Amino acid sequence: MAHLDLEEQEQLDQLKQFWKQYGGLISWGLIMLLAVYAGWNGWQYWQRKQAVQATALYEEVERIAASGDATRLDRALADMKDKFAGTAQAQQAALLTAAVHASAGRNDAARAALSWVAEASGDEGYKAVARLRLAGLLLDAKSYDEALKQLSGSFPAEFAALAADRRGDVYLTQGKKTEAAAEYQKAWAGLEAGSSYRNVVDVKLASLGLAPAASGEKK
Repeated sequence: MAHLDLEEQEQLDQLKQFWKQYGGLISWGLIMLLAVYAGWNGWQYWQRKQAVQATALYEEVERIAASGDATRLDRALADMKDKFAGTAQAQQAALLTAAVHASAGRNDAARAALSWVAEASGDEGYKAVARLRLAGLLLDAKSYDEALKQLSGSFPAEFAALAADRRGDVYLTQGKKTEAAAEYQKAWAGLEAGSSYRNVVDVKLASLGLAPAASGEKK
C-alpha cells in the first residue's frame, strides 16, 4: 500500500509539473476554441437574421413592383442595397426593379439597376443575367460599344451561348455581317438541340444566307 501511495504521489507531482509548464497554454487554447465556436454561432445567427430580413424586404419590393409606383420602388431598392447589398435577395430585387422600369420605358432607371448588379454582385449567375439585359438596353439605345463592353470577357458556361447571340445582334445592327455570323454560329453550337432559342438562331443565320455549322454542336 505504501508503495502504491508513493507511486500515486509521483504521478501527482508529474501532473503538477506538467500543468505548471503547459497549463497556461492549454487554458488559452481552450479559451480561443470557445471564442471561435461562439463567434461561428454568432455569425450563423447573424446570417440567418439577415436572410429573414432581406426576404421580408424583397417581398415588399415585389408588392411595390406590382403596384407600378416607380418612386417607392426605387426607394425600396435603395433601402435594400443599403442594408442587404450582399444578399441574393438584393440582386433579385434589382433585376425585378430593372424589369419594371424597362417595361414602362424608363430605360435610364433600368440600366442603373442592372449596372449595380453587374458591378456589385458576388454571384456570377446574377451578374451574367444583368450584363445580358443591360447589353440589350444599350443595343436599343444604339450604344453599341457599351453593349459590346458588357458582353466582353468570360461568362459562366450556361450563359456563354446567350452572350454570343447578343453579340451577334449588336454586330448585325452595326452592319457587320461577318462578325455577326461568327457569333451566331457560336451561339447555335452552344445551345441545346431542339431548343426554341436555337430555332431563333437558325432564323438569324438563315437571314444571312447561312446554315449552322455542326462542329461543336451541343447535344
